[in-house]
Amino acid sequence: MKRLLLLACLLVSAAFAADDDRTLSPYFFVKTDHAPEAGGVDALPLKSTKIDATIAGVIAEVRVTQTYANTGSVPLEAVYVFPGSTKAAVHGLTLRVGDRQIEAVIKERGEARQVYEQAKTEGRTASLLEQQRPNVFQMNVANILPGDLVKVELRYTELLSPVDGEYRFVSPGVVGPRYSNRPAAGHAADPTEAFVQNPYLPENSGVEPPAFDLRVHIDGGVPVRDAACTTHNTRIRYASPTSLDVALDGTQPDAGNRDFILRYRLTGDALQAGLLLAQGDHENTFLAMIQPPARPVAADLPARDYVFILDVSGSMRGFPLDTAKTLMRDLLAAPRPKDTFNVLLFAGDSRVFSAESLPATDTNVARAIQFVESNGGGGGTELLPALKNAFALPRPADTARTVVILTDGYVSVESEAYAFVRENLGAGNVFTFGIGSSVNRELIEGLARAGQGEPFVVTGDTDAADAASRFADYIAAPVLTGIDVSFPGFDAYDVEPVALPDVFASRPVILHGKWRGQPAGEIVLTGRTGSAPYVARLPVAQAGRIDAPDVLSQLWARTRIARLGDDLAVSSGSRHEDASPAGKLKAEITALGLGYNLLTPFTSFVAVDTVVRKDPADPTQTVKQPLQLPQGVASSAVGQNVPVSPEPATVLLVLVGVASLVLVAWRRKVAQASSLLR
Repeated sequence: MKRLLLLACLLVSAAFAADDDRTLSPYFFVKTDHAPEAGGVDALPLKSTKIDATIAGVIAEVRVTQTYANTGSVPLEAVYVFPGSTKAAVHGLTLRVGDRQIEAVIKERGEARQVYEQAKTEGRTASLLEQQRPNVFQMNVANILPGDLVKVELRYTELLSPVDGEYRFVSPGVVGPRYSNRPAAGHAADPTEAFVQNPYLPENSGVEPPAFDLRVHIDGGVPVRDAACTTHNTRIRYASPTSLDVALDGTQPDAGNRDFILRYRLTGDALQAGLLLAQGDHENTFLAMIQPPARPVAADLPARDYVFILDVSGSMRGFPLDTAKTLMRDLLAAPRPKDTFNVLLFAGDSRVFSAESLPATDTNVARAIQFVESNGGGGGTELLPALKNAFALPRPADTARTVVILTDGYVSVESEAYAFVRENLGAGNVFTFGIGSSVNRELIEGLARAGQGEPFVVTGDTDAADAASRFADYIAAPVLTGIDVSFPGFDAYDVEPVALPDVFASRPVILHGKWRGQPAGEIVLTGRTGSAPYVARLPVAQAGRIDAPDVLSQLWARTRIARLGDDLAVSSGSRHEDASPAGKLKAEITALGLGYNLLTPFTSFVAVDTVVRKDPADPTQTVKQPLQLPQGVASSAVGQNVPVSPEPATVLLVLVGVASLVLVAWRRKVAQASSLLR
């Protein structure tokens, strides 16, 4: 049997060597017989993750502590990929080895990697935190010696903005498996793409996942009400009318395989609208949250054309696709009879319900629902071709178009997708629905931001009807249009965002900026709601003060970095080249990261112990910590590889798969030879 497995491995290597066109893909973690107690390698060095969040008013301070241990006999380097909030301003990292505590420093990404690799070579324990996406981070911890317990703590700040008066604190659980059609050979050198090839634990693997704990403390300043968590079993205890504590209820082995979502409301409007000022040694900053008016009654709006884009790829199979179909049935009821619509399904290719948009009659909607229901999940996730096909569909004359995308977002073409939507913004607004327990929120929010629409996240069937209802309200009439902001008597500058799109949801208009001189004058927001003008004023003299100026400064910098990242996605050239304009944007993002001590695509945190703990001549084993599959995602969502075990049926499956790979590679070579002969 071992000879058969060896032969299979050799054939896999030969097939891959012959096939230069293979793509990036995640793979299954293979549990071997080299258990730590037998003197082998500890293949799961991450033992626990603990999250502590403190929410004061509208600002959350979050501390994530990862504990690594080496129960084997071989020195380790641990590599762990994990998600973060899309709006997080990551501003600190601490490494703890025994009784020693090392505070990380922020450096340019390449320099930080060099410092880390040098420390690893010298035998020092070191930690490196890199951003692969705005919501995907990678932690490397070098020289974890046998018997070691190493703790790494990262800290971030996040602004919470209410929608329809409801606040949500979201702690993402796991990075879902990303589909990529990019050749591995061509993109392996790009460090921001390597995380796609991370291993996953297959369903029913029997492997114990890392322990997971989460606690939240809320100090609302005003009475807090309606606190609830539907994603996890929790204990919610009110210390007073204005403060409460939330913790996971008991041991939940699978608590880390999905997003933690806490919802709550604040009594009154005290923190839903207002102005905060901070005075620092080098600059003064402000944060304004201006509550929009109540939603207007829908007027006799012109007809609209709706294009629904539904992801039916392999990662959507099962629970996510079932939920998406439920949502689609509700969404298709939103258009009025005078509106038109079409449906496009995509996986590895795209299928369109109709060659042209159809009136939203009961008959056509019923046919569209049947079209959606008859398609199951399977194949890759070719989002970009689907977007191009959808925007190319003919649109009826004298209609405005709304594009609605339903997906788990498990793709790695975020930048290209944002660029396409922004370049085609005149063709319609984009609304996005993230479907699943741990969706790629960067993609869901980024596409909506690029398309000046609104993002939704639907974690289960119970959320589908509510999301569809809110979508129907949004598209009926925007809350506020034609928005403008002025600062009479207040010397404000570097204000973000630089332009404000129409407001669809009942969420505050948020402004980050800097100010000079005296805190006087006012901030004035104007616009139109329905057919009436709207004006809101915030007197600067009545603003609240915050004693921690770094908090507002880092939130401002994080907002500007996000905008520059969007600009970078649509700029010409690679985001890694130094030529204009991409190079200038990269330089500005790097400067902001270094100046405000923030993690960015081009700045990283690195911490190095001063003690040499390992003989540089001794080898170190690098272990990629396998991830849990998101709740509801099947094993079929992961790559082409299968877990190897000494079962005859599995060996046969491996050999058949290998034979297929060899045959494909051989055919390619024959085709290439034939082409040369011609």
